[in-house]
Amino acid sequence: MQTDMTPAGATGPIAHPGLPDEDAVVAAIATVFDPEIPVNIYELGLIYAIDLHDDGRVEIEMTLTAPNCPSAQELPEQVRDAVAKVDGVTNAAVQIVWDPPWDMSRMSDDARLALNMF
Repeated sequence: MQTDMTPAGATGPIAHPGLPDEDAVVAAIATVFDPEIPVNIYELGLIYAIDLHDDGRVEIEMTLTAPNCPSAQELPEQVRDAVAKVDGVTNAAVQIVWDPPWDMSRMSDDARLALNMF
């Protein structure tokens, strides 16, 4: 977020009314769970990139745990639908990518703990 002088002379963040809040987008993504794994897809490390645009567009690059994942059709749609509900989002697009391939090292510590994978 950009910082500038306010009219009173103090510095502070300048809100971009068209820019969706990244924390809110991440929180929305975290509501989506892989049906075979009891951890949300953000903590699993399936989200590779989140691009926020000034016009409210959000572009997400994600992967799946395996190319033959049975949820390959529904997970990207669930992510798109969840992000589209975030205030300030005008359009949400999700692209599946395979490079780099997902592996367990991308999982958060919380996900490892939940799955007892330490």
